[in-house]
Amino acid sequence: MRKIVTKPSQGTPSRQRLTDHIRPGVHILFVGINPGLRSAATGHHFAGHSNRFWKLLYESRLVSEPLTHQDDWRLPDWGLGLTNIIQRPSAGVGTLKPQEYTAGEKRLVATVKRYRPHAVALLGVTIYRTLFPEYRSGRISLGLQAKTLAGRPVFALPNPSGRNAHYSYQTMLAAFRALRNVSDKSIQGMTKGTITGGRPSQP
Repeated sequence: MRKIVTKPSQGTPSRQRLTDHIRPGVHILFVGINPGLRSAATGHHFAGHSNRFWKLLYESRLVSEPLTHQDDWRLPDWGLGLTNIIQRPSAGVGTLKPQEYTAGEKRLVATVKRYRPHAVALLGVTIYRTLFPEYRSGRISLGLQAKTLAGRPVFALPNPSGRNAHYSYQTMLAAFRALRNVSDKSIQGMTKGTITGGRPSQP
């Protein structure tokens, strides 16, 4: 039976908070920067008309069927989790304050420690630079990083927002496919008794 998603309460979108979608045993935890105003208004993650997140998930085969923002609560069915480093919605990242990033980092670390995902996938190099200040300048390559977060592997992905003009869609898709390939290799390691990660199981 399909889960009934209740309509978010009416109010000022900038004050609404979205629910994290994470279950114990999560394989990959996706971390966004913060919700946009349309996400706050709909009550679902990555609801922007030009956001490519859901298309990228399907075309990279991290999920087995096409999803939309209304299906965000279903991600744990594939071993995927979803959260944001900052919970306050905004029209853009330019209004976010340094203290919000600091508080968000503490919350994220606590979340990672609690759920122990096999990989933490950061949706945007801005998040990586925030979490690891020594990389606030210079180029950051997409993919698996040398750094870890609360002892868990970190994977850098492009921000899938339609406003992100730094990466083409094909580059974004290649990064998501690389994440899936890392998950495949991790599952092979698990069958040999090495717990290093894992591709989300198909529901």
